[in-house]
Amino acid sequence: MAAPHRDTELRRTFPAFAPRGSAGGDEAFAGTWWGNAWVGALEQGALDAKRLARGRGYADQGHVDAITVTPGLVLAYVRGSRPRPYRVQVRVRTLEDEDWERFLDAAADRPGHIAALLDKELPQSLADCGVPLLPGPGDLGPRCSCPDSGHPCKHAAALCYQTARLLDADPFVLLLLRGRGERELLDALSRRSAARAAHAARERQPRTLPGVRAADALAPRELPPPPPPLPLPPHPEQPPVYPSAPGGPDPFALDQLATDAAARAHALLATGRDPVGELTLWQDAVRLAAARPGSGLTAATRTLYATLADAAHRTPADLARAVAAWRQGGAAGLAALEEPWDPPAGRFDRARPLLLAADLPAFRPWRNRLTHPRDHVQLRLGRDGLWYAYESEPGQDDWWPRGTPDLDPVGALTGLGVPDDVT
Repeated sequence: MAAPHRDTELRRTFPAFAPRGSAGGDEAFAGTWWGNAWVGALEQGALDAKRLARGRGYADQGHVDAITVTPGLVLAYVRGSRPRPYRVQVRVRTLEDEDWERFLDAAADRPGHIAALLDKELPQSLADCGVPLLPGPGDLGPRCSCPDSGHPCKHAAALCYQTARLLDADPFVLLLLRGRGERELLDALSRRSAARAAHAARERQPRTLPGVRAADALAPRELPPPPPPLPLPPHPEQPPVYPSAPGGPDPFALDQLATDAAARAHALLATGRDPVGELTLWQDAVRLAAARPGSGLTAATRTLYATLADAAHRTPADLARAVAAWRQGGAAGLAALEEPWDPPAGRFDRARPLLLAADLPAFRPWRNRLTHPRDHVQLRLGRDGLWYAYESEPGQDDWWPRGTPDLDPVGALTGLGVPDDVT
């Protein structure tokens, strides 16, 4: 029966599958949706779940020998408990000519359908074209030479399971079972595609247009003014509500990105400039995280922070500190957090006398920073000329932005309780 040298367009023989060990009963046997649809037809039409389980075990253990597929028939020998293997066949109904016409029309309607078939894929839309390509419950007709009268017996079930693996590898096996070989189908699809392309080309041919004298076409004339631009919307619109689906994108993240894109587009229409276009990846990640309303890290915020920090190759703790700096002073506040620099003489040198005049102790200078002697309050001069206040646990060097930036170093310390710390 299994003679590959005798294969023709309508007869294909496949070598036996190697054993693949014991698979879990709840795990899908096939790897493609159409292979699992075949398995579903088998399992839904079976009368005994125990025979199915034995048959699946036979398939996993490699008891099914070479498989021959012809229109309407799958044939193989299956080794059971006796020395002599059993002859097993599974029959399916072949399609009528009108069914094939509908299938070929549906496949030729989209170039992607033909490309998918050539890549050994079966598009769901092609299988739903009204032609019964895949079997349903009760459509598989198993027969076996064993004495078991079950429907199906374990040997027939094993063959059906292995056939699903054949369909996984090549959906043309399913089409052969339904009555047409691969070469015949591809030739028919090629002819249909060529005919449709020629018809479309004829439809695209330009119609004859009335002639225009060159002197008339090139004569100088005054063009009407362009229409005025549409008025700017008063504000960006709100995005739609995105559904939450298992395994799908986070609806909160989609909402935040869509809202942000609408705000940027509105600013670009109003000013001709994208306020975010010049930000680095890290600055943009901080900006997006800072845009989340509220304070504190909820479960959703932790997920957002972890995702943004990972994209910027930073830690969520780095991002949380940077968000506090951004909320304090935007991009300039973030720069004050992360970029020590040497300010020129002037504003920085006048700060220490102003602090002493306000009955504050002598702050230690280092580059653009002034630190309280007790190491719990710090002022940082930003490149924008503003002073940014920071607090830390004494001796911890764990500085966090606090308060509101101010042109006056004493004003930047307002509300931090520094006067109580005078020594």
